[in-house]
Amino acid sequence: MLQAQKSSSRAAVRRLRQTAGAQVGRWQQQRGVASSSEPYDAVIIGGGPGGYVAAIKAAQHGLRTACIEKRGALGGTCLNVGCIPSKAMLNNSHMYHQTQHDLKRRGIDVTDVKLNLPQMLQAKEDAVTGLTKGIEVLFKQNKVDYFKGAASFVNSTKLSVKLNDGGETEVNGKNIIIATGSEVSPFPGGSIVIDEEQIVSSTGALALQKVPEKMVVIGGGIIGLEMSSVWSRLGAQVTVVEFLGAIGGAGIDEEIAKQFQRSLQKQGLKFMLNTKVLSAEKKDGKVFIKTEAAKGGKEDTLEADVVLVAVGRRPYTEGLNLEAAGVELDNRGRVVIDDQFNTSVKGIKCIGDVTFGPMLAHKAEEEGIAAVEYISKGHGHVNYHAIPSVVYTHPEVAWVGKTEQELKAAGVQYKIGKFPFAANSRAKTNLDTEGIVKFITEKETDRILGVHIIGPNAGEMIAEGVLAVEYGASAEDIARTTHAHPTLSEAFKEAAMAAFDKPIHF
Repeated sequence: MLQAQKSSSRAAVRRLRQTAGAQVGRWQQQRGVASSSEPYDAVIIGGGPGGYVAAIKAAQHGLRTACIEKRGALGGTCLNVGCIPSKAMLNNSHMYHQTQHDLKRRGIDVTDVKLNLPQMLQAKEDAVTGLTKGIEVLFKQNKVDYFKGAASFVNSTKLSVKLNDGGETEVNGKNIIIATGSEVSPFPGGSIVIDEEQIVSSTGALALQKVPEKMVVIGGGIIGLEMSSVWSRLGAQVTVVEFLGAIGGAGIDEEIAKQFQRSLQKQGLKFMLNTKVLSAEKKDGKVFIKTEAAKGGKEDTLEADVVLVAVGRRPYTEGLNLEAAGVELDNRGRVVIDDQFNTSVKGIKCIGDVTFGPMLAHKAEEEGIAAVEYISKGHGHVNYHAIPSVVYTHPEVAWVGKTEQELKAAGVQYKIGKFPFAANSRAKTNLDTEGIVKFITEKETDRILGVHIIGPNAGEMIAEGVLAVEYGASAEDIARTTHAHPTLSEAFKEAAMAAFDKPIHF
């Protein structure tokens, strides 16, 4: 009798579970979301540049696709608090600075120029909002299921998602791509704590509600220099403290870096190179930063209203529960992958900032497309020698390929071709002549090994250099290609002419 009651109870529980499962299945089917018994072909964790591009490309390839993003807005760090808002501030602060200091010599008299910082910040937010909503539209158009929540691995094929609106759900995937990006690196040793008010990261630097009188930037890489430019143009006295002996970060050509520093100094920025920051203390409404020479020496103290900590970024894997899936990390916290973006676990790939290589949005995008192509076609391609870098200051700095110092260290025989914008007709008519285009070619073959530009529109012009490196072009190939006149790109052509023969206009 007791056994019969137990059997009856178990049967009732099974019927309840089946009914509930059918209801959930109908709800999921109405939403277009795969049920637990029907795994997605591809699940992407992270909706940043790598993640959302991978999701769209997977859907375009006919894969049933889901993207999980906990921020609640697509685009990742780049779109929300990085590349896009910083470019809005760089562009608009440049216009303000140009109106104050440059328009008069162009025959434009403007009086009573004032900064409306709240409106400038709002313009930045409007740009961000429009673009994030645009990605959501692309998801709908391509039938990508979008989960707003935080994902964590249950096992190698199942993810638990804590939804932003409350509750949890599970998502199963035949293929999972980790694209969770990176986060601001804390100051080494913990002696400086970011509060995003007086001691800020790049996120806080994009949201300051007033222009600081004095600002100290710790780190002379791309992020530090761009934010330095913004607040210097708006009226702050900016001092950049850099541990190394040059600005610009990894990958910048030494000759270009020196010219870049001279240019920024003319704009009013101050630099303390070969300098180590020891600590920062808030006191009486100010921040006091202790420094010493990088190789040791007498301590010094700087005073600032705001300090920006821009010492780099680190891979973001918090909450993913990678251990449950068996995904391996290296000693720097990066997800270990092979040349096809496979992690240590079959069916799980990884792209972008959370794994090796430069932390650049366009690098993540290319990896996202290639990773999906490996899933759907069995082959993909990213040329890591042809990934450009750009500093969006004025003048802009951009480069691709090898630097002169790298080739010297490797013992490679090379030639140099340079052309100044001061000799370019369009630059002269635009009254914007600072900078050069520099080609580095293999001495024996004339093959282009690197292109480095400092000057107007460098970030756009470098695309031609990327194409040249990608296809193994020679300097002569570029020099014999017709460039429209008058354009800034003629400086690019003439630098190529200088590398294999002689330029015409210099």
